[in-house]
Amino acid sequence: MKRGVLYGVGVGPGDPELLTLKAQRILRETDVIAVPDKGAGEKTALNIIGPLSEGKDLLYCEAPMTRDPALLEAAYGENARRIAAVLDEGRSVAFITLGDPSIYSTYLYTHRRVLAMGYKAEIIPGVPSFCAVAAALGDGLCEGSDRLLIVPASHRDVGDCLTVDANYVFMKAGREIGKLRDTLAEHGLLDRSAMVENCGMAAERVYPRFADAPGESGYFSVVVVKRDGE
Repeated sequence: MKRGVLYGVGVGPGDPELLTLKAQRILRETDVIAVPDKGAGEKTALNIIGPLSEGKDLLYCEAPMTRDPALLEAAYGENARRIAAVLDEGRSVAFITLGDPSIYSTYLYTHRRVLAMGYKAEIIPGVPSFCAVAAALGDGLCEGSDRLLIVPASHRDVGDCLTVDANYVFMKAGREIGKLRDTLAEHGLLDRSAMVENCGMAAERVYPRFADAPGESGYFSVVVVKRDGE
């Protein structure tokens, strides 16, 4: 029996209308949809694709919210093995992931493992959250010879990044939003910062001035800093 193919499908930041035509086709054609499962809360990527999941077998893949390497390794290994079992049945799998699969995506860890096991896997790009954020703010991210630095704000102190002559995108800023605000203020960049929370989702909030944003925000918060202040 011919093995199935794994597709890592970027479903965009939240607005179902930002789901690409290719992503829609792949989701219609595949047999099984793999859904990242953090163990609690809504399955955001599954909500985005909506009716495209109807009639499909769903394979929930553990995506633990931890930085423990052992726990992550165990989860990714198990996900790869379960997906491989489906591919061995000759069925294709679409692993849905927010934004684009190449940008801070948990899918990549499964993608590499499945490839190493000898299966075929493809990446289907999606609209990155920071591009949708720029659109919501009605502004560009970089122009002319501007450089753009993308930083996962929740992982560690970001102060060292602010010495780079660039515009900045701080992703996943939710838990560290207060600390990030203080750090930007210390470097004289707070007035050049904007934030969008839950971009493209029902609870979207746009703050052209980051200083006006509330002291707490959700996980899907992106802060944009334009060093030239425009």
